[in-house]
Amino acid sequence: MASVPPGIRLLVSFDRDQWYRALTFILTFLLYTSFHLSRKPISIVKSELHKNCTSLSELATIASSGGGSQQPSPPSLHADMDCSWKPFDKRNYKQLLGAMDYSFLCAYAVGMYLSGIIGERLPIRLYLTVGMLTSGLFTCLFGLGYVYNIHSLGFYIFVQVANGLVQTTGWPSVVTCISNWFGKGRRGLIMGLWNSHTSVGNILGSLIAGYWVSSNWGLSFIVPGLIIAAMGVICFLFLIEPKINNNTTVCEPVLSCIVKKNSWDLLYNVSKTTLLCLSVQGVIEFSLCLLFAKLVSYTFLFWLPLYITKAAHLDAKKAGDLSTLFDVGGIVGGILAGVISDKLGKRATTCAVMLLLAAPTLYGFSMISEFGLGPTIGMLLVCGGLVNGPYSLITTAVSADLGTHKSLKGNARALSTVTAIIDGTGSVGAALGPLLAGLLSAGGWDQVFYMLMTADFFALLVRNNIKIVVFCK
Repeated sequence: MASVPPGIRLLVSFDRDQWYRALTFILTFLLYTSFHLSRKPISIVKSELHKNCTSLSELATIASSGGGSQQPSPPSLHADMDCSWKPFDKRNYKQLLGAMDYSFLCAYAVGMYLSGIIGERLPIRLYLTVGMLTSGLFTCLFGLGYVYNIHSLGFYIFVQVANGLVQTTGWPSVVTCISNWFGKGRRGLIMGLWNSHTSVGNILGSLIAGYWVSSNWGLSFIVPGLIIAAMGVICFLFLIEPKINNNTTVCEPVLSCIVKKNSWDLLYNVSKTTLLCLSVQGVIEFSLCLLFAKLVSYTFLFWLPLYITKAAHLDAKKAGDLSTLFDVGGIVGGILAGVISDKLGKRATTCAVMLLLAAPTLYGFSMISEFGLGPTIGMLLVCGGLVNGPYSLITTAVSADLGTHKSLKGNARALSTVTAIIDGTGSVGAALGPLLAGLLSAGGWDQVFYMLMTADFFALLVRNNIKIVVFCK
């Protein structure tokens, strides 16, 4: 009888739980990559929207300055031009774009607090699937605004708000899955590698959106929308829900609880679980720290391509491609933060050192970006690592540590609520950062960088003034 090939022997050497862990790691990585992939197009399209309107204005001026001769009216020319786009052709375009960012992120922040509570009471697989399908719908809907020539600011803000709400289904769900399949042993390293999905999604989203941004920016949204919807179907077919202490799936006890208890009992249990999670030492402190760290990270996420367009005088596609280097640095920074925190056993100290280095690096980036492409590339990589390192560590390993704290008495489902509290508070900063960037950039980009450095300082101050290092050992 022929011997079994070594590859087959390797495959059968793993037990079922090991295969489940590997599948959960890979699948949740891809699922949340698609979430960030669908968020990125708006930052790529921004510079194209305003550049189009500026070009139109110049063209209309030329058309109307023909002395006494009769010329075609600018409104007709405007209607026929594919490159123009209202309502972002006004001088306050930065404020309008900032309002779109704020509408998405504000809805995301509010929805995140509710998402964790809802998510721990529903089957994660179904909850995540519905969220991804509806997110795909709203992302495509934004792109269809180009296809059907929609110029209403209210339409785009509505789509952003709706998309922000449904995207909150993602983070508590995937963190609960990954955390309950992997123990605390090397959580920093595992979470650091896993959380690179954020940067990978941003990179892919930039490249996909950049491919169509100059020719048909509607496809910059429609293609990512179809991708996240397709991943939602894959989630429904393959996601294995985490085990809890009574060795049953999440859906069995949760559904019976919903059916048998009235709304007052459910509200009481929700309040009790939320207060219990808030009482865990470190939850509030790290939530505030993440608020400022995420403010910086999301300002880069939504405004970096536009800044590069203005500072380096590049077109929208090249600026979007260059901005991916910030996320490449973020991948390295997240992994390094996880490894270092595992070695030292001090999550808070690792965050503090990276935040301390990030503030002067941001100032250096604002100065060096004016000296050419080479220095800009180097600073993008460094800034990405130092800014996204603490953000990655807090949202993954720290959230998992706090969500499985002994004071929660082994309540694995409470991890979803803890994750939502921390990330929801961080999302308040994520909403404020792009909004402030839109307002401050009207007076010069230097003011935006001063705001980012101030936020980093406050993140460091929160970490140092509240003594939580002992908890993180």
